[in-house]
Amino acid sequence: MRITAWKGQEALLSKTYYSVGGGFIVEEEHFGLSHDVETSVPYDFHSAGELLKMCDYNGLSISGLMMHNELALRSKAEIDAGFARIWQVMHDGIERGMNTEGVLPGPLNVPRRAVALRRQLVSSDNISNDPMNVIDWINMYALAVSEENAAGGRVVTAPTNGACGIIPAVLAYYDKFRRPVNERSIARYFLAAGAIGALYKMNASISGAEVGCQGEIGVACSMAAAGLTELLGGSPAQVCNAAEIAMEHNLGLTCDPVAGQVQIPCIERNAINAVKAVNAARMAMRRTSAPRVSLDKVIETMYETGKDMNDKYRETSRGGLAIKVVCG
Repeated sequence: MRITAWKGQEALLSKTYYSVGGGFIVEEEHFGLSHDVETSVPYDFHSAGELLKMCDYNGLSISGLMMHNELALRSKAEIDAGFARIWQVMHDGIERGMNTEGVLPGPLNVPRRAVALRRQLVSSDNISNDPMNVIDWINMYALAVSEENAAGGRVVTAPTNGACGIIPAVLAYYDKFRRPVNERSIARYFLAAGAIGALYKMNASISGAEVGCQGEIGVACSMAAAGLTELLGGSPAQVCNAAEIAMEHNLGLTCDPVAGQVQIPCIERNAINAVKAVNAARMAMRRTSAPRVSLDKVIETMYETGKDMNDKYRETSRGGLAIKVVCG
């Protein structure tokens, strides 16, 4: 994106910026340069295998290990305040999204759906003993945040804007249907999810333009599954298994937004994968046999699959669903 300041016909200043994925923006002169900053943390892991060994050797949960790393960089008060702020922004996005009517901006004329779904869920006429109603709530939470993103509202890149509905939807599910969240549970959720996100960032990609939607929706699903498993009392191995399950069944997912808008299929895809994250966590928690696929192997596979994808399926809107749906 190039931004130019004009005075009449005279260009006073011009700056070019590049979106490099994952919510990161760099100026033209810094494009392609490494921005890695050397930091010293007590548990410096570079793979899920290393992470699990460190947890086992030190008797730590994944969130516990991550907290030790965070404390090497900032105070406990700063960490808690940061997580509280993140959850507040996510929660506010859910509230706005499920209470706002209208049509999303852009050429697709996509109506907001979260508000109508919320009305159905809270209506006394629709209260039932259907155990599957919880899925509708998860869908509603994810739709609400994703619709806010599509409307230019404030969201948290988790790990990207296109996949911003999954992580908040799963935590909102836990808050409503499992146990009300507090400062500690919020931190544990984000720390475990963040550990998994870091592995994808280090060893693969979280950019749809680089590896397709498996790098955005797939990673968000994997992170949310890990965070939920942590809150459910899962071991480090179960947390990593939940993350693996979530990604394994997103391998090959293309990024083909219709008309270049983060609406179709992106909004529904957030809802589907929020539910998938919950399912992955439950499958990991109830597993009685050893997993055959490791998290490291599925991350490696995701990256290789993404690199093999035709450019048409990597956020260019030149193939797939993007060329099959007529605008208007």
